[in-house]
Order: sequence, then C-alpha cells, then structure tokens
Amino acid sequence: MSVVATVGTFDGVHRGHWAVLAEIARRAAARGGTSLLVTFDPHPLEVVNPQAAPLLLTTPEEKRLILAQSPVDRVAFVRFTHALAEFTPERFVREVLEREYGVAELVIGHDHGFGRGRSGDVAFLRALGETDGFAVDVVPAVVMDGRPVSSTLIRRAVAGGDMVSAAQALGRPYGVTGAVVRGAGRGRTIGVPTVNLAPPHPRKLLPPDGVYAARVAWRGGVHGAMVNLGARPTFGEQARALEAHLFDFAGELYGETVTVDFVRRLRDVVRFDSAEALRRQLETDRQEAMAALTPPPGAVNL
Repeated sequence: MSVVATVGTFDGVHRGHWAVLAEIARRAAARGGTSLLVTFDPHPLEVVNPQAAPLLLTTPEEKRLILAQSPVDRVAFVRFTHALAEFTPERFVREVLEREYGVAELVIGHDHGFGRGRSGDVAFLRALGETDGFAVDVVPAVVMDGRPVSSTLIRRAVAGGDMVSAAQALGRPYGVTGAVVRGAGRGRTIGVPTVNLAPPHPRKLLPPDGVYAARVAWRGGVHGAMVNLGARPTFGEQARALEAHLFDFAGELYGETVTVDFVRRLRDVVRFDSAEALRRQLETDRQEAMAALTPPPGAVNL
C-alpha cells in the first residue's frame, strides 16, 4: 500500500499544518493508500541549538491528542538525536522516509526545509524525487491578516496574551493540558472553589500571568471557567500556579487530566486588601468571563 507522507515539527498543529494534513489524507485516499505524518520529539532546536529552542505550543502529549482528531491514518514520532541531526537531507529521505516508512509521495508546506542548514528544501526534494521515483507536492501557505500562519506568529500572540489571534491562527483556542492536583482550598472559603493543575511541561509556553476567560474540558464534559495564572498575592503566595473556577460545577476532578483552553485575557493578577475585596472582584471577573464565552449571534465559536 502506497504511503503519502509529510514531515516536520508541527508545533501547535495550526491551520497551516492542518491544510497539509488534509492534503495528504486526500491524496492517500485517492491512491487507496495510507497517510502518514513523520514528526519529531524533542524539538530539533533543543538538540542542535538549545539556547535558540522556542518554548512549545504543544507538548508531545498535547500534540498526540490533537493529531488523534486529524484525518491522518498514522503519526510517527521520531526521536531527534545528535546523530539524526548529522543526517544530510538525502540520507534522511532515503533511510527514514523511503526505507523505513515506504513513502511514495511527499507533501510539504510552502516554507519546508530540514537537514543541516535546512538544505532539504522544495527544489532538493523534487530533484531527489525524480531520481528515486517519489512525487513531491507543495501546499500553499494559509494566510491570516496578510501573513502566513506559522508557529512563530502564534508564539508571539500567546506570549503577548492575545488569545483571540492565537485561536484564529490555530483554528482552536490555545490550551494547556495537565493533571488536577489538590490545592490549599482557599477558593472554597470565599465561595469560589477551584481546580488546580499540576505544573505544566517545563518547555510549555504559557500566556502572561493574569485572569482569563476559559473552557475546561475532560473526559466527563466541558465547562466555562475563569482561570488565574500566576501568583496569589492576596494570600501571600508568590509561586506561579494555574487554577480554574468552573461555572455551574460542583464535582471533584482530582486525578483527572483536563485541558484549559484560554479564550480571552481579562486582567492582571492584583493584590487585594482583603479576601472580601478579592471575592467582589472575582464576581466581576465571572460576569466578564461568561460574556467572553458567549459568542455573538452568527459567530463561529472556536
């Protein structure tokens, strides 16, 4: 059975990536073959230039969860090592894509490049394809506000707290997945119980500290929420934490794996003079968060 593949880091699995995945799925179906994504863990820059390595939009586990919803038949995570970094593009194509995975057609994004110095570009791949007998096709960029959607563009939006632009480029809200752990329980004392997430993957990109409108999803459902990311200065706690108050929810989620999707940033983290002052502000936050989570008539809810 012929294999139609693409290869790349695919951090974020954004709209541009999704266009490539849809294309390999379409082409594989037309051939009666299999669609395959070959991706890497860790991010190649973590190996070849750690100081330049970006924080991740999607951890390996998050990437697996997102790709499970894609139209692709198979995803192969290749361990990126110093030895693999030394492969020439020709060696990578022949030993990994052709020999190991049997690729008969390669579909790549418009800015694709891999191997030392990113020399494995479109021109190189097409020349090698003519020699080795595999086809190479290029998917054009997905453009938003006049710029190609890219992981770099999304990282800038997330780092700046612009969760709306990040969601538009991703095709879904930007999220963090983690296990629910026990907290100090202070939220309950002011009538705002929260679920607390374990510290995220150390290389996960988080938005700026603040209060956010969000949705929290797990295998039992999805609830609107307001989220505090950062310190809790009113209680004298400076450690960065991620906690969410779920609207209209009274259950227990300890031990569950949940995804917090950031929808809109509401305000900075602020120290209040008393727990009562904090409670009053949280009621205002609740109303603002619920409004942000209610799309206007006719809007597409990401």
